[in-house]
Amino acid sequence: MTELSSYHRATADAYDAVAVLYAELFRNALDALPLDRAVLAAFADTVRAAGSGPVAELGCGPGSVTAHLRDLGLDVFGVDLSPVMIDLAREAYPDLRFEVGSMDALDLADGRLRGIVSWYSVIHTPPRDVPPYFAEFRRVLAPGGTLLLAFFESEGEPTTAFDHKVATAYRWPIDDLAGLAGEAGFTEVGRMLREPGEGERFRRGHLLMRAAK
Repeated sequence: MTELSSYHRATADAYDAVAVLYAELFRNALDALPLDRAVLAAFADTVRAAGSGPVAELGCGPGSVTAHLRDLGLDVFGVDLSPVMIDLAREAYPDLRFEVGSMDALDLADGRLRGIVSWYSVIHTPPRDVPPYFAEFRRVLAPGGTLLLAFFESEGEPTTAFDHKVATAYRWPIDDLAGLAGEAGFTEVGRMLREPGEGERFRRGHLLMRAAK
């Protein structure tokens, strides 16, 4: 991986510091989130319908969502900035591939992937820096490939920073984030908004997108 910028290093260090606790808290989080599981299942079905090929979970953390995607029948691997998160993912799921890397500079050839899941992984990115991330996603996705974004939705407010427990994060209007993905070459397949559950503060947004052919 290329040398990290100060912003990326700060984010990686913040997650390194809480990685063990984070992994314990979120290992089974999907068990209580049927709508989230449904969105991931829809992503998996869409990828399979377009043909076989590798899928990446970008910002995979300790790997539980990557493992869930594996269980849905996908050829999936995970990438994360945090070396400690990657170590935990490799320990928990030794049958899967996990790599340290940055989502805006992936060590992948153009059009290599059939699918990308970005599960709350661009939330710490300052709004001005989100378009390059989406451009990189589009670069590594094959034409017709599928992108799933999960994020904190701003509930009628503009893009807003908030005090995430690990590092400053941002809540996005779902239309604004869909528009930025559209500018990068994605078309919307569907969306899901979920109200906050017990112990959650904010509405959750999900966008299923397809890379232009």
